[in-house]
Amino acid sequence: MITPSPPETLPTTLRALLASGYTARSVKAEMQANLLVRLREGKPTLPGIVGFDETVGPQVERALLAGHDFVLLGERGQGKTRLIRSLIELLDEWSPYIAGSEVFDDPTAPVSALGRRLAAEFGDDLPIAWRHRTERYGEKLATPDTSVGDLIGDIDPVKVAEGRSLGDPETIHYGLVPRTNRGIFAINELPDLVERIQVALLNVLEERDIQVRGYTLRLPLDMLVVASANPEDYTNRGRIITPLKDRFGAEIRTHYPLDLDHEVELITQEAAIQAVVPRHLLDIVARFTRRVRQSPAVDHRSGVSARFSIACVEELSGAALRRSAISNDEPVARIGDLIDIVPALRGKVEFDVAEEGREEETLTLLARQATAEAWRENLGGKRTRPFLTALVGWFDEGRTLETSDLIGSREILDALGPMEGLGAVVTAVEPTMAPSPGLTASIIEFAAEGLWLTRRIDKDDDGPFTTYRAVPAESDA
Repeated sequence: MITPSPPETLPTTLRALLASGYTARSVKAEMQANLLVRLREGKPTLPGIVGFDETVGPQVERALLAGHDFVLLGERGQGKTRLIRSLIELLDEWSPYIAGSEVFDDPTAPVSALGRRLAAEFGDDLPIAWRHRTERYGEKLATPDTSVGDLIGDIDPVKVAEGRSLGDPETIHYGLVPRTNRGIFAINELPDLVERIQVALLNVLEERDIQVRGYTLRLPLDMLVVASANPEDYTNRGRIITPLKDRFGAEIRTHYPLDLDHEVELITQEAAIQAVVPRHLLDIVARFTRRVRQSPAVDHRSGVSARFSIACVEELSGAALRRSAISNDEPVARIGDLIDIVPALRGKVEFDVAEEGREEETLTLLARQATAEAWRENLGGKRTRPFLTALVGWFDEGRTLETSDLIGSREILDALGPMEGLGAVVTAVEPTMAPSPGLTASIIEFAAEGLWLTRRIDKDDDGPFTTYRAVPAESDA
């Protein structure tokens, strides 16, 4: 992201800033005021966040209005980091600070030694600089090797070598936390910090000051602190110390999308789709993801990230582009592509130990169950019955339909020929999409796959080719 340049109309000295009517306020007061405006105007308070409007969203709003630091608890891929980053939008677009200050001192109330010195030296001519809201956000992924110096700060040997006394507060090199002063600081996977580093955060969350190498340093910090954690680790029995838990004002549980439509909306919003992935395939992927999350074969402690469904749709898009290049066809994904990409998704799921060696088989079964469920939902109505009946009759006459990631849509349409109800099926399954040969072929393959899954026709998989045929007649023997 490119940070915009401050408008030239903004004040550049303390005198001009005060003349403009500027009044200092804390970060939490600033966010509270902006949040209330959004609520009154009916604007989204967490832009880009899907499926949290009636659950997580109100809890976050209440925590912010209460002036609380908070921790988001949830399994991987539930949008915790995305939610935290969206809080930036609740900050003022531009915020003034003393030019040259490492901790971005408020011009009217400096807290650092440098800020106070500059304020005394320049008086009303104190130079003012401006920070965009995107620069007022600091984030740290907690890892076992994170040090106190990384977060809080340490002695800067270069400044000492320049001749400054070790007792001079200006010899301190500030860490991420003080450098996010007057902003939002986020710690991802908080329990992964070792206990002695967690202890270093106690004063930050409660007294709002920091200590560096035993300095008697009072540096009142103004910030909102938000953390994310896995619920299993964020317990007294896990890797979090009780005093640190106690200092967060609110604990908010996140979740995966509760509604299928929210799952589809999330996929559509986040996936980099370069080909045409019809709605019925997005529906199947959403159902597939939900079945994987519910499967007893999966380790539920780690969860199944939204990145699973996003990667799945992007792979479908890639499969469509590949077929388009090979067969000189329009790039439209089909149901046959889903089974082909299952091996690529295996690394995104943590399976139970007992399932070792059966991961791909399990995912394939779940994908077929999701397909059958979506088929009944999309092709189970009266409008599609004439076509399905005609299609089964077409197979019963001894005909076969061959599909593959190498076969273009025209070949499928030519093999099938005109058929009663085909147009109605295309409209029923994809009412918002313009009919095309590629879309029609995709729906035909979807219909045939569903007929096989419901045992009304047979299917043979021979290498890269799939052949649909009538169910073999039973032998008289």
